[in-house]
Amino acid sequence: MTDFTLYDETNAPEDSQPLLAKSKAAFGMVPGLHAVMAEAPGLLEAFQRVHELFANSSFDKDEQTVVWQTVNVENACHYCVPAHTGIAKSMNVDDAITDALRNETALPTPRLEALRDFTLKLVRQRGNLSDADVQAFLDAGYTRRNILEVILGYSQKVMSNYTNHIADTPVDAPFRKFAWERADKAA
Repeated sequence: MTDFTLYDETNAPEDSQPLLAKSKAAFGMVPGLHAVMAEAPGLLEAFQRVHELFANSSFDKDEQTVVWQTVNVENACHYCVPAHTGIAKSMNVDDAITDALRNETALPTPRLEALRDFTLKLVRQRGNLSDADVQAFLDAGYTRRNILEVILGYSQKVMSNYTNHIADTPVDAPFRKFAWERADKAA
């Protein structure tokens, strides 16, 4: 596997230094994902911006967590599942939601389950959803805007999940206690 450098604000490419400073200000540290992405300043900047856009979408904290973790689990991201477990805790997302997402078990409400189902179909079918798939999501109380916002959240996760797969990004110390691997692979 190719080794990737974990940059910080002092040794990163010049265009990434202010981006890493922004990460450190937001998270109190430079997350390993950001440290890897700093190799390509455009990727880190895009990731930060898409994160901000999705965090400010019309989805509430529970719904954002459902989109993020559904994609993380589907893509088996060793880094993002624990990181988003910690992030969900900091956002005061109910542990029942986080546990259901991590364990691929039923979510506490049909509405959240419809969001997970739609997100999974979007990922698995590469956006080629049937009219029935879209209508089921709308019938669950979501909107056309929400459809597009799921795509926004998925776009963020493609950047992070794929970077972590290729770079084998080490899980940050605060998130190691939330280590995860898919249940069917743990046996």
